[in-house]
Amino acid sequence: MANWNDPNMAASGFPGSASAMDQAVDAGLRSYMLSVYNYMASGVLLTGVVAMLFSQWEGAPALLFGPGPVKWVIMLAPLAFVMVLSFGINKLSTAAAQALYWAYAAVMGVSMAAIFFVFTNTSIAQTFFATAAAFLGLSLYGYTTKKDLSGFGTFLIMGLVGIIVAMLLNAFVFQSGALALAISVIGVLLFAGLTAYDTQKIKSMYFYVRGTDFVGKSVVMGALTLYLDFVNMFTFLLNLLGNRE
Repeated sequence: MANWNDPNMAASGFPGSASAMDQAVDAGLRSYMLSVYNYMASGVLLTGVVAMLFSQWEGAPALLFGPGPVKWVIMLAPLAFVMVLSFGINKLSTAAAQALYWAYAAVMGVSMAAIFFVFTNTSIAQTFFATAAAFLGLSLYGYTTKKDLSGFGTFLIMGLVGIIVAMLLNAFVFQSGALALAISVIGVLLFAGLTAYDTQKIKSMYFYVRGTDFVGKSVVMGALTLYLDFVNMFTFLLNLLGNRE
């Protein structure tokens, strides 16, 4: 594969060759990022459609809120898909990774159907569009900024671990409304930061995978990362601002 930063290329007998290569790389990057966003947006759409359809089934409340192990399977199944994709991506084919991503988005829709029994449809719609606007702005910043955001990665990951621990403790030990409110506020800020950080990281990844067989799988993993940022920011914002039934 040619090295587009090779100084010998710029010094060749073709004065426009370096500029042409730069333009080709820019076009490739735009195509790559567009694919990531298309997969991410399609996944969110699939999740929303499945959530709405499942919530209209008369047996849904019993499965989502009733006793027994089924509700735990519904809650934890999306995590299993994320684990398989994250740790097995190198062994999976591109087609298998894509199939798992769509299956994950559908299963996540079943899990998220619970919000339609807790919050009003109006507040869900308002929160969704607010999240979409915030996500667009933050992701655009991550894509265009010249500032290196990698230094924030460690703090964001530490914050993510901390908020997961706090959520588990509050769910099974404290059960505090005040703590839940604080978790929602921190969660919104955390995933706002992760949206910008992850976008820049996905953009940088293109230069490592371009021209390789890993491009397709990289698109799927980038879409999954941004999908998680969007859905989690939406969930925390809904818990913070949503009107309950």
